[in-house]
Amino acid sequence: MHNWVYGKNHDLKVKIYNKLVRDNIPEIIIKSGRSCIIRRAGAEDKYELLKYKLREEVEEFLEEDNLEELADIMEVLFSLADGLGYREKNLIEKREEKKAERGGFKEGIVLEKVY
Repeated sequence: MHNWVYGKNHDLKVKIYNKLVRDNIPEIIIKSGRSCIIRRAGAEDKYELLKYKLREEVEEFLEEDNLEELADIMEVLFSLADGLGYREKNLIEKREEKKAERGGFKEGIVLEKVY
C-alpha cells in the first residue's frame, strides 16, 4: 500500500503509505532523522481504516506466523472494540464467555458433517 514518488528534488524519495499506523510511529520517524506528514482520522474514517488494518495484520501473520504479528492483531481488535464503545476488558470477558459456552479451538476439532 505504498509507492515511491520522486519530488522536485530527484534525490529525495518520498514513500507514500496513506494508512493507519501506531501512535508513536511519527515520533520514531522524526528521531530517525526523517520527516513525515500525518493526519488524524475522524471516528468513522478511523473505524474503516482499522478494519483495513486488521486485514493487513492478519495477512502479515499468515505469512510470518509469529507472536509480534498476533500482538498487532490484538491491538487492532482492542481499537475496533473501542470504536464500538467497548473496553479491552469487555472484549476479553466476551471471549471468556464464549469459550466457557462453546469451548476454544485447543482440541483442533473439525466439523465435517451434521445429520
